[in-house]
Amino acid sequence: MKSFALSMLIAAVSFAVCLSGCGRGDDDQAQKTIGFSVLTMKNPFFKDLADDVTAAAEKHGYRVLIVNAEMNAATQDNQILDFISSKVNAIILNPVNSKSVGASIKRANKAGIPVFTCDIKSLDPEAEVVCHVATDNYSGGRLAAKAVMEAIDNKGKVAIVDYPEVESVILRVKGFKDELAEAGSPIEIVKILPAGGDRAESFRVTRDILTSVPDLAAIFAINDPTGLGAYAALKAEGREKDVKIIAFDGMPEGKYAIQQGHIYADPVQSTRLIGEGVVEAVIKHSEGEEVPKEKLIPTTLYRKADADKDPTLRGYKAPTATTQPAAR
Repeated sequence: MKSFALSMLIAAVSFAVCLSGCGRGDDDQAQKTIGFSVLTMKNPFFKDLADDVTAAAEKHGYRVLIVNAEMNAATQDNQILDFISSKVNAIILNPVNSKSVGASIKRANKAGIPVFTCDIKSLDPEAEVVCHVATDNYSGGRLAAKAVMEAIDNKGKVAIVDYPEVESVILRVKGFKDELAEAGSPIEIVKILPAGGDRAESFRVTRDILTSVPDLAAIFAINDPTGLGAYAALKAEGREKDVKIIAFDGMPEGKYAIQQGHIYADPVQSTRLIGEGVVEAVIKHSEGEEVPKEKLIPTTLYRKADADKDPTLRGYKAPTATTQPAAR
């Protein structure tokens, strides 16, 4: 009996050791996961960015869990909590609110999960972000101001259709203002109103601006959806030939609008370079390499002449969009 009991004990210990060893092997071989909370899937820029992050990560054997924050800070906070519970290997964010997102980032910090941001930065100095990869939005804002000066012969009244909750737009607007000031431009910024980067809201806001500023010369729209909404409002008021729009992004529909003369110009950014850059930072950090705290990608100014020779626009058909909101 003693011999039998001893044999059973040895077998049990051996089985436990085998399970433990097999478990570690499975963990080592398991596919690593990145959780990516995207600002919104309504804007094609962020949909393309999600696709580019996924493609770059898959080349390194990572899978990416994409979730849509729907431009809602509370939704994004819950998504980050879910990533922490799921024990993802890394988190990438486009913060919905650059200030309040810090609380959720700090929870990930406490859980030992590295956080990376792209396109939009966290502005909480106590929240640890390994690396931020984005367009050089400040320089892009300066390019937008140059385009405005060019479009309206450096005179007249300008409105900015803004999105002040996010760091990328804060930088664009700052660059825009600084360029006008340093150039000594007589252009007057008469209105700065928020539209949340949303096409329909930009339509409403632009109509309000046109009512209060009848001699408006130009609009700086902080992204392509904002620019497209602004153009729809101008057209509805019969003002599309009087007011120039400078937008930001350079997504296909924005480029097409430039080709058609609906938008004057865009500082263009690359979702591919941002996506590849943030994934590269995740990989290097996971391998113990040092990564820079920030990597900025320059923009270029895209005008009608560029659109006319752009091969990606050959045969392009803009999607049908209902820009004007229902009466309420």
